Amino acid sequence: MIGRVLRIVLWILAVAGCAGAPKAPSTVQIPWQDEAFAYDAALVSVTKEGLFGLAPALLESLQDPAVQGLSPPKRVEHLLALLFGPQQQRRFSYAGGHSTPAAETWKQQRGDCLSLTVLAYSMARTMNMPAQMQEVQVPVQFDRRGNFDFVNRHVNVLFRRSAPAKLADSLTRARDVVVDFEPEFGVFKEGQALSDDAILARFYNNVAAEHLAQGRPSPAYAHFKAAILAEPTYAASYANLALLYRDAGMPGEAEQLLRHSLELSEQPDIALRALHQLLVSQGREAEAEQYALQLQSRRSQDPYYWIDQGLQHLQDGKLRQSIEEFERAQSMSKGFDEVHRYLALAYSRLGDHTRENEQLSLLASLNESDAWVAKLNRKMQSAPKQGQ
Repeated sequence: MIGRVLRIVLWILAVAGCAGAPKAPSTVQIPWQDEAFAYDAALVSVTKEGLFGLAPALLESLQDPAVQGLSPPKRVEHLLALLFGPQQQRRFSYAGGHSTPAAETWKQQRGDCLSLTVLAYSMARTMNMPAQMQEVQVPVQFDRRGNFDFVNRHVNVLFRRSAPAKLADSLTRARDVVVDFEPEFGVFKEGQALSDDAILARFYNNVAAEHLAQGRPSPAYAHFKAAILAEPTYAASYANLALLYRDAGMPGEAEQLLRHSLELSEQPDIALRALHQLLVSQGREAEAEQYALQLQSRRSQDPYYWIDQGLQHLQDGKLRQSIEEFERAQSMSKGFDEVHRYLALAYSRLGDHTRENEQLSLLASLNESDAWVAKLNRKMQSAPKQGQ
């Protein structure tokens, strides 16, 4: 029998949403723990200028009088040709999970959505193009890296123009152009504008999250602090710093930061879950209940809720219902090997071996060196099949 999901993971906001109207708390109220984490500002090596600065050769080419003299629509064409190729047949390689400054992104020819947005924006700014970095609404996506789950928000860049431009073999109408590099999301509409400082804070937060996931608390702390100082209204940095504090045995300070994050965030799922877990761990069940109710109302976006529901149906022999729940979890997650395991098992019991093998292939792609995958495959092939 498969047990219910009991594992508690850390939740990290990566490229998270921008704060709304609530006023940010003063940074002097933040329970900094510089001594505990051996704080050194020098651990944060990328400045704002360094984040947006272009590689010298690229900068020189964009400052060429011939480029600067192009009409607005021709500038759009030129920038898109640099990013996607003359016929839009080549694009920078998307590489999630690691944010880089503009110059490094250009050199590597790959990056995550924040990295590529920063590069495109910096290029546009050098070409005197009206560009806007922005956060856009996308379905909630959970991305697992090791023992951490990252909640991905999405940013891209919008170019405003008032004349038609030629893209490949077609002539576009006079309208704004959104450049979006994400192969799965691709949101082409106006979103919430982000300032240079807001993007800088997200960059620092992403770098901090990488350090945290790799067990490096000191640089993680330095970058979370830099993110908060760069943009005090950015809720994700408070929630993530709280997780660092919690694991370092500072529950009071962690709680204070989580409550700050809740005040600031328009999408507080991560802070809600972390605060609920913190209160439960301290035996403060009555206080935790209000947050449990809030989480319940938002569970439609939580893959763990649907995994748990699917397991219950699977144990009860309700195979089609369990598949529906697991598929719902699969649609809002990435890298969750248990989803593919449970789907493969449910399809196997249902007798749908085509879809069973599809899930096993996905599982194998996540666990190429895991002998358990082959064992599971053999077990399923020999197990009695049942319908519903």
